[in-house]
Amino acid sequence: MSGINNSLKRNEANYVPLNPVAFLKKASARFPNKTSIIYEKKAFNWSETYIRCKCLASALLKSGLHPGDTVGFLAMNTPELYEAHFGVPMAGLILNAMNYRLDAKTLSYILDHSETKLLVTDMEFLPIAEKAVGMINSQLDIFVIEDVEAGFKNTSKYQDYETLLSNGDPNYRESVLENEWETISINYTSGTTGNPKGVAYHYRGAYLNSLGNILEWNMDFHPVYLWTLPMFHCNGWCFPWTIAAKAGTNICLRKVSAKTIYSLIAKHSVDHLCGAPVVLSILSDATMEEKASLDHSCKVMTAAAPPPAAILESMQELGFQVTHVYGLTEVYGPCVACAWDPEWDNLPIREQAIMKSRQGVAYVVQEDIRVVNKESGLDVPKDGKAIGEVLLRGNITMKGYLKNSKATEEAFSGGWFHTGDLGVMFENGYVQLKDRAKDIIISGGENISSIEIENCIYHLEQVAACGVVAMADKKWGEVPCVFIELKPDSNLTKDQIIDHCRSNLASFKVPKEVIFQEIPKTSTGKIQKVELRKLVT
Repeated sequence: MSGINNSLKRNEANYVPLNPVAFLKKASARFPNKTSIIYEKKAFNWSETYIRCKCLASALLKSGLHPGDTVGFLAMNTPELYEAHFGVPMAGLILNAMNYRLDAKTLSYILDHSETKLLVTDMEFLPIAEKAVGMINSQLDIFVIEDVEAGFKNTSKYQDYETLLSNGDPNYRESVLENEWETISINYTSGTTGNPKGVAYHYRGAYLNSLGNILEWNMDFHPVYLWTLPMFHCNGWCFPWTIAAKAGTNICLRKVSAKTIYSLIAKHSVDHLCGAPVVLSILSDATMEEKASLDHSCKVMTAAAPPPAAILESMQELGFQVTHVYGLTEVYGPCVACAWDPEWDNLPIREQAIMKSRQGVAYVVQEDIRVVNKESGLDVPKDGKAIGEVLLRGNITMKGYLKNSKATEEAFSGGWFHTGDLGVMFENGYVQLKDRAKDIIISGGENISSIEIENCIYHLEQVAACGVVAMADKKWGEVPCVFIELKPDSNLTKDQIIDHCRSNLASFKVPKEVIFQEIPKTSTGKIQKVELRKLVT
């Protein structure tokens, strides 16, 4: 056998590095006139999108960038950010799609840490972008995305995106990928333990997870996909590349609302969309005036906390098929799915919800998943009771954390990626999360660090102790709730606490509830968050 292996070599005919940009080229060649993107009154076909992406790639290089440089995008779910997922890697550059909800200080850290050389920002975010850029030492070019219909016309000193494209070459020959291990993008975590970490994605993982989405959803050719999931989040769970692979139609929207979602689903016959549980709540809680009558079924993929049974029942009645998934930034978004057993269709809706609450099994393109005892390192019994840490391994796992070898080594200890999430394993191999390490709060799909909020509140000298925990919320799934113990003879109101947080934190991190009381502590003075959680559950 070894002789055969040694005599047959890899060559250009039998090995081509996996590159998701190829999906765009194929879609353009096979279905050039098929609609690729619809946004408000704008519409493009796959041939036009391919040309625009080539112009973007060419223009970025003409601007003075070199292969390996990082390009930042601070944008809504509009055609420009979709094009960036192809145009940037076409030039051999690295995409850094940033969370526009972050504060200027965090954005400046990300720009500096990623060594971003050029920034494309939506006009709406230009003020915060300029503030962030002003906080770093290095210079970088800024281009703005004009959105006249949304009321954002370019009146700034910067060139707009369309002008940038006009400087590009529609016949540009895209960069040839030599190694699929090269970095295609950097995605920053939400900074749950200090500064956000830069998660480096390789081309191989982006390609495979794009196909994994297709397999897990049994996606046919020409899906119509509505962009309710932020494209900046894990590169939209790799769906920009997925939709190109199936030559589908991307329906872009600037702001998520029940009326807009229902209107677009009905108008364009949308059959796929993704989002945090808050999106499901928006759809199920919509008023009759906001809802539209749907004559077709629409698949919904949701992550984070499992949807409540009542919402699942409501979604089913409205014509939505919900798939529950689990993942992290480090694994390209979802890499575990609750693969549905047809036998469960006969269960009452409440019992179906229990089955869907299990995060599930590893994607076909992800190698494996385990739940292990953190002390022994051995797999926990498959009894649905023994709690351990969830570990993952496979090709849709990050390269590592940018400029953080220590965190990378810790994350990959023992040859597995340590998620830090705690769960149980059932007899059928399905995993269900039970708790989150490091007290992460997931609100509307956003990770929030309780420590960050606590540190902010401790800046108030009247505060003797505080503890932040997750509180259940019908709309957002979870929201931060803060317990505060004041120093003797001190006075602070709920509004003062919230105003202080609002002045120092991103808006989605601001506590939604403030409770004043004595904080329970251990004998060593450690705050007992388990006891605090009991008070809000």
